[in-house]
This record gives sequence, structure tokens and C-alpha cells, in this order.
Amino acid sequence: MKKIIECVPNFSEGRDMSIIKEITNAIESVAEISLLDVDPGKATNRTVVTFVGEPDHVVEAAFRGIKKAAELIDMSKHHGEHPRFGATDVCPLVPVANVSMEEAVEYARKLAQRVGEELEIPVFCYEFAAFKLVRQSLANCRSGEYEALKERIASVEWKPDFGPDKWNEKVAGSGATAISARNFLIAYNVNLNTTSTRRANAIAFDVREAGRVKREGDPVRGKIVTDEKGEPVRIPGTLKKTRAIGWYIEEYGIAQISINLTDITVTPVHVAFDEVCERARDRGIRVTGSELVGLIPLQAVLDAGKYFLKKQERSTGISDEEIIKIAVKSLGLDELAPFDPKKKIIEYVIEDQSVKKLVDMTLTQFKEETASESPAPGGGSISAYVGSMGAALGTMVANLSAHKRGWDSRWQEFSDWAEKGKYYHTALLNCVDEDTDAFNQIMTAFGLPKGSEQEIAERKQSIHDATKNAIEVPLKVMQLAFDSMEVMQAMAEFGNPNSVSDAGVGALCVRTAVEGAYLNVKINAAGFNDVDFLKTALARAEDLLKSAKEKEAAILKVVHQKIEG
Repeated sequence: MKKIIECVPNFSEGRDMSIIKEITNAIESVAEISLLDVDPGKATNRTVVTFVGEPDHVVEAAFRGIKKAAELIDMSKHHGEHPRFGATDVCPLVPVANVSMEEAVEYARKLAQRVGEELEIPVFCYEFAAFKLVRQSLANCRSGEYEALKERIASVEWKPDFGPDKWNEKVAGSGATAISARNFLIAYNVNLNTTSTRRANAIAFDVREAGRVKREGDPVRGKIVTDEKGEPVRIPGTLKKTRAIGWYIEEYGIAQISINLTDITVTPVHVAFDEVCERARDRGIRVTGSELVGLIPLQAVLDAGKYFLKKQERSTGISDEEIIKIAVKSLGLDELAPFDPKKKIIEYVIEDQSVKKLVDMTLTQFKEETASESPAPGGGSISAYVGSMGAALGTMVANLSAHKRGWDSRWQEFSDWAEKGKYYHTALLNCVDEDTDAFNQIMTAFGLPKGSEQEIAERKQSIHDATKNAIEVPLKVMQLAFDSMEVMQAMAEFGNPNSVSDAGVGALCVRTAVEGAYLNVKINAAGFNDVDFLKTALARAEDLLKSAKEKEAAILKVVHQKIEG
């Protein structure tokens, strides 16, 4: 699975579009990233840029943007309404897909070190990337802004994490930069059947983490209650990591709760939506839908869809497309405007449409491509596809079992099996193109030049690496297909009896996948000279084939017994 990180650098220039364009050009010079948004602000004299991509590419693009900003922006002449202390004021990295926060921290610190050492810019690491507790807060790192920077970087307490701690002409121009790893922030509005901003605000105060100021007697006009330090006492809201306010939107003729979810691992979208529904109901108001501002990670939408499916006691082991549809309808994301997942979900937005995948073909196109004169897709890809279809049949039986009349109390049990089946059929489907890619890599390696000694050595290494990969891919297919047999076995033994034959066909398919992939392991291993690797790989392949045949026989025995009564 592709790893995706979002980067949201804030540059201290919001008025000169030529400077902004030079900075974004520098970022986009890394071809592998996708620039999603450029949002300049004249009053703040600040531009927020958003781009995404795989971690190493994002780090490189961020470095180039920071470098260009330092060349073009003179902080000694900068003025704006927003707090700032550097040409690139902040540069947070946000894990989006298949990247842990710990990994994001490593990338953030890697970027920070490079900026400090190569560009000689003072860098403070904040939020999750902070080395010290006091530096987790951006406000602490940026205290006094650019004007206080000269004294602060020379102090023991605020010596930069990376880069110079002495004031010089270069630092005077670039200022400092704060680099972090943080959670994804979602801007999200909930629609109400009222035009009252005051009532919308009341609901916002009910749910937001900061809550509302405590008052004596009348909650609106009463005297504010203070603590021993004279600070107002607050009644916290019900949702952590949530900011919210009520407002009226003239364009739609309704009031909304405008919400910033600053950590969706703490308060996901669906939890915020349900909580607003409850608090609105307490005040005699109904939620009619919601609106997503900007983009959202795929997993957040899938989590929402599964949440509502579970409330309905429905299986969650269905396609992502169906889960997304449930999320959109349950949250009312299409109330004010059509919700297009291809334009609102980050992973879909950045998907490279120029790459033609076998799995995106129709069944007829895939069949015709297989039958053509081209050697790929071949037996390896077909084995993966057959395995995917077999696992899909097991998943189907699990979903039908979860939905069977009279088995309502067992929906969770079968939903769990359907989730397992979905994992296997999705992973096997991904191997269809992976196997063809492995074959193409071998062809590319053999086509490399072999003139000089260096070219001969590089070609030999490339052939070795490509061949090893071409053995490992069908081995993975064998393992996935064999592991998926647990779903068919379970469904044959206690799934919907009307679909027991489907479980049997599924078992036949995945055993075929195991044996087909085994043949690919064997033929790709021929002539490979890494003896130790081959010994382990072939032993594993033999064991998987033997086990798959035994498992298939056991499943078919159960299937025949049930069919024959």
C-alpha cells in the first residue's frame, strides 16, 4: 500500500503572486508530489500551500519550497496580521495513509535537520516532532515573533533544534522555521434546520472542547465565575480536539456548526456528527446534513461508513464504494452540493490516472488482453485474479450469512468473516498488476546496456533483483490464497447453507491460485543463482501447495456432505 503524507507549509508572503508562484514552482519541481491548494491572504501577508505524496518526495519538495522562500522573502521587511517568525513560518507533515505518527516524526526531523544544516536556517521542532515538552506548542516556539528571534536563538532555553544559534545577515533575511508532525485537521460544517446563529452557537459551545464560560444563574446574562487567579471558569464541551462556532450562511439560508477536528484519531467525523445531532435535539433543532470543507483521508470516510453500518447491524465486509455511499448518505454530505469521492478523498484525488492498470479493465478487456500476443498478463496475474475471485466468493457467503433472516444475532460474527475475506480478495487483486510489473522489470533488466564493466555489473544486479522479485510476488500470491481458505472453510461449515456451493467454488479457485502461482515460482527460479534464497523459497512453496491441496479436500468434503444432505 502506498504511503502518503500531506505537507502544509505557511509562507510569509500573501500579496506578491510572482513570489508565491516561484515557491510553488520549486515545490512542483518534484514531479512525484501533487499540489492540492494554494491559499494566499493579503491581510495576513501569508500563503498556505497544501501538497501530498510519498514521504521522501514530500520531504524533498518541502525542502525546495523552504529554500526558495528563503531566497525571495526578506523577513526584516515583512508585515501582516498573522503571527510569524520566518519566511517559511511553519511546515507541518501530516500522515494521511499507511504512515504512522512515529514515521511522520522521523520525516519531520529529517527535514528539519537538512534545513538547519544545508540552508543554515534556525529550526524549531514542534507538536509531535518536538524534542522538549515546552516546544510542543507552536505559540511557545514563535513567542515574540520575528522581532524577538535575535535574542531567543542565542539563549540556552530557546537554542534552535537545528541550524544556527547566532544572528547573521542570512538569518535576518530568512528568520526561523517551525517544522512538525501533526494529525490531519478536518474542516467540517453541520447543517441545522434553523436560521438562528445564537442557537447554533449554543450547540457549538455544547460540543467544542473549550466549552463555554461558566456564569452565575442565567447562563447567558449571569455574572462570569472566576477562579482564584481571576481567570474565567469554563464548562468543557463534550468533544475533545474539537473547535466549533455557530454561524449563518446566507448562500444556503441556514445556520451551521462550523467545526475544526484537530485530531480525528480522538474525535472522528462520525462521532462529531452524532454528538451535534444529540445536542441539537436537546435544543429542539434538527440536523439536516453536513458539509466537508477541503479534502478528507479515505480511512476517515470508511470509518464513518462502517460506524453507521454497525449501528444498523449490517456487515462491514462490503466494497469501499458501498461503504463510502453509506457514509455520504448517513452524514448528509450531499445535502448542499453533490459529493464526489474522486474530488473530496485525498487518495482518489492524487491517484495517477495516466497509469493503466489491468484491474481497471472490464472483464472482456482483461480476457482479450490476456489472449493477445503480449506475454503479460500471464499465468501469474491470472492466478492472482482467480484467487481474488475465490476469496470474493467466500466474502459473499459471509455477507449473505450476516443478512440471513433469523440469524440477526450473528451479524457481527459473519461481518468479521466478511472483513477477512475482503482483505484477502483485495490483496490478491493488487497482485494482478504486481505480477505483470515483476515480469516487465525482468524484461527491462535484460534490456540494459552491457558495454563497460560497470554497465555489465549494473545489468547483472538488476537482473538478479528483478528475478528475485518475480519469485517473491507469486510466493505472496500463494500465501494470500492459502490463508484465504480459512474463510471458505468457515463458510462451508457454518455459513448460509443455501450458499455452501459458493464456498466450495471459492475453495477451488484459491487452490488453483496457489498451484498456478507455484508454477510461476518454479519457472522464475530456474537459473537463479542465489542458492540460500532459492532453498527457502522453494521449500515454502512446496509446503504451501501441499497444505492448500489438503485444505481444499477438507472443504469440498464438507460442501458435498451438505449438498447431499
